[in-house]
Amino acid sequence: MTASTDLDLLTDFFDRYGVALTAGDLPAIAGCYALPGLVVADTYSFSFNSPAAVALSFVGAAPDYAERELVAAHADIEQVQQISALLVEVAVRWEFLDSQGRQVPGERYRYLLRSTEEGPAICTVVRTG
Repeated sequence: MTASTDLDLLTDFFDRYGVALTAGDLPAIAGCYALPGLVVADTYSFSFNSPAAVALSFVGAAPDYAERELVAAHADIEQVQQISALLVEVAVRWEFLDSQGRQVPGERYRYLLRSTEEGPAICTVVRTG
């Protein structure tokens, strides 16, 4: 097994992740992460060691998406870099659609993904803008 830089595979992964995010499907979100996992931003960092901890870290996201009437998410993959045999770094700019079909710009993130038997899994997320 090697780290995949295949855009179709990565697009499928981020499509599933985006659907889980906008639907507030906490088990599906947790299933996208390798454990332990890490999230890093300018003013905070947190780690999680269980699927329940991943789910808890996203509990506030679903109401935020609902309040903003975001119904779909699309990950625009801007860059893919193989880091090692099983790790790949992916730069993503998220775009959303609201309930009126309008495009809503999102933020940029870098994801460190590990290749597993089940497919890519997020090890680290860094918010970049």
